Amino acid sequence: MSAAVANPPQKVPQKGLETESKVHKIRITLTSTNVKSIEKVCADLIRGAKEKKLTVKGPIRLPTRILKITTRKTPCGEGSKTWDRYQMRIHKRLVDLMSPPEEVKQITSISIDPGVEVEVTIAS
Repeated sequence: MSAAVANPPQKVPQKGLETESKVHKIRITLTSTNVKSIEKVCADLIRGAKEKKLTVKGPIRLPTRILKITTRKTPCGEGSKTWDRYQMRIHKRLVDLMSPPEEVKQITSISIDPGVEVEVTIAS
């Protein structure tokens, strides 16, 4: 009976699996005041990620932030009460990638238009 209760065979770790890097969730946040430039950068990022066969979620369009300033036209306060209204629209996009951190450097090395801010957050 004791021969039947032998130790099960142990698995030997393979060398190829140890060198694989861990896959992280990477969130790329794009911010700009120009819609065309932010959409172009976003499309380039997604195209580069799909060429590398990575999982991509997005672009997620966040609500546009509108900053408004109203000022009087006359500097001295005399004359008719006329006002100038200025506004700045800030557009924001999110792109989520599932990839090793080394490949993100290759993907984000695309040419980014001036006026587009890129923020990369890595979560495990």
